[in-house]
Amino acid sequence: MLVTAAQAADIKIGSAQALTGGAAQYGISIRNAQQLAVEQINAAGGINGNQLVLVVEDEQGKKEEAINVFKKLIFQDRVLMVFGPTLSNSAQAAFPIANAAKMPVFGTSTTADGLTTIGDYVFRNAVTEADVLPVTVKAAVKAAGVEKVAVLYGNDDVFTKSGYDNFKKTLDDQNITVTTTETFAKGDLDFKAQLTKIKASNPDAIVLSALMAEGGPVMVQARQIGLNVPIIGGNGMNSVKVFDLAEGASDNLWVGSPWSADNQSPENVQFIAAYTDKYNMAPDQFAAQAYDGIFIVAEALKNVPLTGKVEADRTALRDALANVQHTGATGEFSFRRVNDKSGKPAGFDANQQPIVSVTRDGRYTIAN
Repeated sequence: MLVTAAQAADIKIGSAQALTGGAAQYGISIRNAQQLAVEQINAAGGINGNQLVLVVEDEQGKKEEAINVFKKLIFQDRVLMVFGPTLSNSAQAAFPIANAAKMPVFGTSTTADGLTTIGDYVFRNAVTEADVLPVTVKAAVKAAGVEKVAVLYGNDDVFTKSGYDNFKKTLDDQNITVTTTETFAKGDLDFKAQLTKIKASNPDAIVLSALMAEGGPVMVQARQIGLNVPIIGGNGMNSVKVFDLAEGASDNLWVGSPWSADNQSPENVQFIAAYTDKYNMAPDQFAAQAYDGIFIVAEALKNVPLTGKVEADRTALRDALANVQHTGATGEFSFRRVNDKSGKPAGFDANQQPIVSVTRDGRYTIAN
């Protein structure tokens, strides 16, 4: 087969996302935004004249599938780096494979504690729950006069358990009383028993660490039994899907994120317009972070003299990526290095400030 010079210069980057299964609403949003960013970069001349090629795989939101997909992208497709997987649960299983292969891996939606301590090839621009939740709780408490809360969380998922741990620490630090703590499992549909106990404990708000598949029904059922208090959610609740999954019951949800649809910066206005025009739907936080992620990597690639030797180019990209500073849809961005448990320098977290939003009348608005 004849390969043209243009094809030979293609820069392959992988994306392992949950395109089917319970987390598909996040994964599809991420993939869409990545494809938009790649198209824009290539239309503007690519990376030093080379074209970006996005190799997308469906990891189904499952640990085992994420491992398989990562191995395919790293060893078979020989991509330069991989974005994903979508969920922290899967990232905990797949990130070590990328790190051991000395290939950069970049999380745009994975916010659980400790993921970047896996190694020095691990990056993310998803702001951690540890950074976001204290700011979110403080804003909701101040606005709604909250003194006591009930806690509800998924106890069988790395992300929702990490969210619970960070909520617990935040509530302790801010001297907020917990009236009761209830749990559920992934795939549950009926939350009436937990919500009835919560209602009986008379909280001023509910703190909820959940993915949207469970979080949407929780909101609906809470309102059905007359539990109309504010709901303070983690990263998993920050999706426009809440307006479908909790239709008629989506108001008064508080979330924190570096991105808001209400942010009127030129970069964000351009992103929202381009995404809406291409996909005929509004973007969410996960789309914004994925979109910025592609541009952050593109910025690094401009400073990497690619040799065609994948192993060497992966390490060169890792070195360049650590120093990128970028202003995009989510605002000003840079990385900060984290240490592993032994104190040794490891991977790279987002150095970014969260914006707190609250749902009103079918949209997220910035909380004043």
